[in-house]
Amino acid sequence: MRQELLSLPKTLAEDVAQNLVMVARLIDEEPEQAYAYSRIALRLASRVAAVREAAGFAAYATQKYSEALAEFRAARRMTGHVELWPVMADCERGMGRPERALEMAGAPEVQKLDKAGQVEMRLVAAGARRDMGQLDAAIVTLQSPELASNSVQAWTPRLRYAYADALLAAGREDEAREWFAKALESDKDGATDASDRLAEMDGVDFVDALDEEQDDADLAGEPADAPADEDEGDDEDDDRAELDDVADEDVDDLDEIVAEAHADADADADKGPADQA
Repeated sequence: MRQELLSLPKTLAEDVAQNLVMVARLIDEEPEQAYAYSRIALRLASRVAAVREAAGFAAYATQKYSEALAEFRAARRMTGHVELWPVMADCERGMGRPERALEMAGAPEVQKLDKAGQVEMRLVAAGARRDMGQLDAAIVTLQSPELASNSVQAWTPRLRYAYADALLAAGREDEAREWFAKALESDKDGATDASDRLAEMDGVDFVDALDEEQDDADLAGEPADAPADEDEGDDEDDDRAELDDVADEDVDDLDEIVAEAHADADADADKGPADQA
């Protein structure tokens, strides 16, 4: 991103960077807000590939698949890279075109992907098979050396989870439970809800602690959400201020990157051809 921002005037680069920070921070929890920030960045710098890519992911997160696909295609034209191929195929699925996603899964671009990208493409292809009602084909699609490997990689929990889910959809419950357990074992970051799926299969019901508090309060005739401490409001203000400080630090970091990039460019411009060589 640093090199791409060099193509912009310094002030404009800082504005774009700040909006991209907000997209990255909000896309998981507040995708609609992330999308709004991505549109601002897009208006400011539509010729920057990183901006088009960020806009694509923000649109994808809000299920605007046609718009996301257009942005991903634009970013790919600008860079020539193939990393976005799997998510582009998944956009085709989102638009109700699983056949097109399968065509992309068999395209030469897949061979240019790294291992993580190829696994992602396999997940998309299996999803397309399921969209078409081809459960057995989806299961076969997911059967791969990566699935059989005991080595745990970043993609391992999602691959095992997808396999378990496909098995369950095909009525193979015992196998599904085994693979949900394997997914949970490898999922140290909570990327899947494998534990919930296992509990559901075992007939375990979780009781929300907040619900229990409300029930107890109802029996006692007291509101469950009564403030426990007069300083609670102050604590919330402190938390909010802390979050604002973190946000400012993120923006400051990007501002520093942009400033350094432009300083480097200015220094190079001050040198003659011999000095640059």
